Amino acid sequence: MARMKFLCDADRCIECNACVTACKNEHEVPWGINRRRVVTINDGKPGERSVSMACMHCTDAPCAAVCPVNCFYTTEDAVVLHSKDLCIGCGYCFYACPFGAPQYPQVGNFGSRGKMDKCTYCSGGPEADGSQAEYEKYGSNRLAEGKLPLCAEMCSTKSLLAGDGEIIAEIYKDRVRKRGYGSGAWGWQTAYRETIAT
Repeated sequence: MARMKFLCDADRCIECNACVTACKNEHEVPWGINRRRVVTINDGKPGERSVSMACMHCTDAPCAAVCPVNCFYTTEDAVVLHSKDLCIGCGYCFYACPFGAPQYPQVGNFGSRGKMDKCTYCSGGPEADGSQAEYEKYGSNRLAEGKLPLCAEMCSTKSLLAGDGEIIAEIYKDRVRKRGYGSGAWGWQTAYRETIAT
């Protein structure tokens, strides 16, 4: 079975935010929540890099490790999802996630901010595939339709890659080889506990 992963090639990202807009439109994400965002490092300086960030669907997800009600689960495709029916909105996952993926849907006092929301890799949630309940809670389920996440499909420079982790690693390895330097994928070995032979 494929392990579905994201990878953003910082040498190609132009900070256009098409991935952010595509995600918000596809899933009707409420105002104030960004399941995906573009982070720019050294903005306006030499060596500036932009990276599209969302839930990285970690193999050993820290959000799942700290959740007191075990609302996080991993699908057969290695996508980390959560059940909004089980979530109590404690925010432990928000603090544990190094990518800042889980977010509260509202601003306010503790207990009034609602249940956490995060990137679903366009694969819905625990409800029946394609159901109205699934769409209202988690957005569209493109993975069940045989499609990749819309954020990656809409990337104009093909900086954001999504799909089988092994195929993505090969694509990125080819890009690095053609560029003539070994920049490596940021954090791949740490996040997925494996090495990539070059």
